[in-house]
Amino acid sequence: MTADNAHTRIYSVPAISCGHCQAAIEAAVATVAGVESVDVDIAARTVRVAGDAPDAAIRSAIDDAGYDVADDVTAAG
Repeated sequence: MTADNAHTRIYSVPAISCGHCQAAIEAAVATVAGVESVDVDIAARTVRVAGDAPDAAIRSAIDDAGYDVADDVTAAG
């Protein structure tokens, strides 16, 4: 899959506060089939995910890392 075919979603994760949070979430989401890239923005408390992975699988990975996803998810680019 190329980036041109990827869907990008931004998840609000209010509990993100440090580099440990960032590393834990990025590692967990990166293992989800269909995820092309994952970027955690500590200041914005968001997780940007590109790829064709199912929303439920991404939410589950974030939850498994110990963080709750807020109900608002934004589609980007």
